[in-house]
Amino acid sequence: MILNIEKKKKLVEKISNFIKKAQSAIIINFSKITANEINYLRKISSKKDIIIKIIKNTLLKISIKNTQFECLKKKIKGPTLIAYSIKHPGSAARLFKKFEKKNPNFKAIIGSFEGKIISISELSTMPTYKESIIKLINFLKEICIIRLIKTINIIKNKKQNKIVN
Repeated sequence: MILNIEKKKKLVEKISNFIKKAQSAIIINFSKITANEINYLRKISSKKDIIIKIIKNTLLKISIKNTQFECLKKKIKGPTLIAYSIKHPGSAARLFKKFEKKNPNFKAIIGSFEGKIISISELSTMPTYKESIIKLINFLKEICIIRLIKTINIIKNKKQNKIVN
């Protein structure tokens, strides 16, 4: 599809709008995957608040200029697909990790979070809000149990000291 200057400007503006909403971005080289696989990824990603775009490298570089994802500029080479995670920074990385297991030709290159380059494995292990709350609750439970055990031991020791005296 040949784009004139107006269509290119609209496309850059559209990508810039996604960038404003995105928490993280991942660059993928899609040269060895089929169109059906890309469509499958798009279908799944739309359900998980992930935006996947295939865009020319020069337009992508223009759209990420002066944004938190500018650090990805040097990594943009060859046929590039970019995915933006909207609600959770690790959602795209998790999706691509699963997809990579089934499709060995698929290779996620690198990601960006909070203006820094970050590996896909680091992004995929970031806990969601719900997972963080569950970890916090479990931590608080452990603290309460430990305090209860210490209190019981203190009471037990005091009782034993009274009996000895």
